[in-house]
Amino acid sequence: MFSDFDRFAMQRALTLAARGLETTDPNPRVGCVIAQRGRIVGEGWHERAGEAHAEVAALAAAGTQARGADLYVTLEPCSHHGRTPPCVEALAAAQVARVVYAMGDPNPQVDGRGAAALRAAGIGVEEGLLAAEAAELNAGFIKRMRHGRPLVRVKLAMSLDGRTALASGESRWITGEAARTDVQHWRARSSAVLTGVGTVLADDPRLDVRLPDETPGRARRQPLRIVLDTRLRTPPASRLLQAGGGEVLILTGVTSADDPRAAALAAQGARLESLPTDAGRLALPAVLDRLAELELNEVLVEAGATLAGELLLQGLIDELLLYVGPRLLGPEARSLVTLPDPGALERAPTLAFFEMQQLGEDLRLRLRPRQA
Repeated sequence: MFSDFDRFAMQRALTLAARGLETTDPNPRVGCVIAQRGRIVGEGWHERAGEAHAEVAALAAAGTQARGADLYVTLEPCSHHGRTPPCVEALAAAQVARVVYAMGDPNPQVDGRGAAALRAAGIGVEEGLLAAEAAELNAGFIKRMRHGRPLVRVKLAMSLDGRTALASGESRWITGEAARTDVQHWRARSSAVLTGVGTVLADDPRLDVRLPDETPGRARRQPLRIVLDTRLRTPPASRLLQAGGGEVLILTGVTSADDPRAAALAAQGARLESLPTDAGRLALPAVLDRLAELELNEVLVEAGATLAGELLLQGLIDELLLYVGPRLLGPEARSLVTLPDPGALERAPTLAFFEMQQLGEDLRLRLRPRQA
């Protein structure tokens, strides 16, 4: 049975973990609190891969007061050598008395081994406090570890009547400045931002994060920018390749490294990889498998109706991030997603509302497929 203070301390650890929301990739977001007799004596969070884990940062803050203390951490302490030494060794050396963690680490290199190592060192271990909140914070990491694919979040903006642009293609701006700034934060927390070549040709987007650096003296982490381009139609002069803002990966069905289109894109700094195609298009499951191999946890898709519809149709979307502006564009305007007629309502893709928030004059809706 967990006490009120246990819950308070773990909630604080979750708050600390969220400080790494935009920086820890590809590692999970983890926070830690150390307490002596109901008083916090140290706390920390994991900020960047290769730097101190949350437990080590909290132990450094607590110093000698960690001995005999209770430690609260949002993820099972690691037991393997990765970019840093195992946290369980540091906890045993500090002689903490009790470790409470929110959820087990889905990484097969840990997954119960951390808890077993702590018990073997004579440390009391308890699991499951605020587990759902911890899982939500690291949904992408969990998805990659357990299913071998990143979490796929599709961002779309529409009018009140479900349209994304006028028939002419004009779409700036369906939503206001507050909603557009919010999108920047979703980009910042993502491992990658993915689009299709049709969007590159139509809108010439940058897809980078244009927010102030979160830490003085440190450049902001930019997500990998990915273009699905089966036939290498991406213009070498596109803003993706000219404006800076991080690495660009072009996934293509073209297999020849001697193709002049590939050479022109590589000369602009793009990295190209060939993947299997299906009916003349890149096979989307193979795309997601490859992105997991690249250690990508969360992928934000900012694409048009065709790619968004295909991801939805194939059951590859984990979350829909939908911005709704208070405009009416009429029946000739462009639709939100391209889907075949389901034939009956019960066969139509169905999503469940997960969160709703007003941003200026607009609404942000988060939806997830019902089967998820």
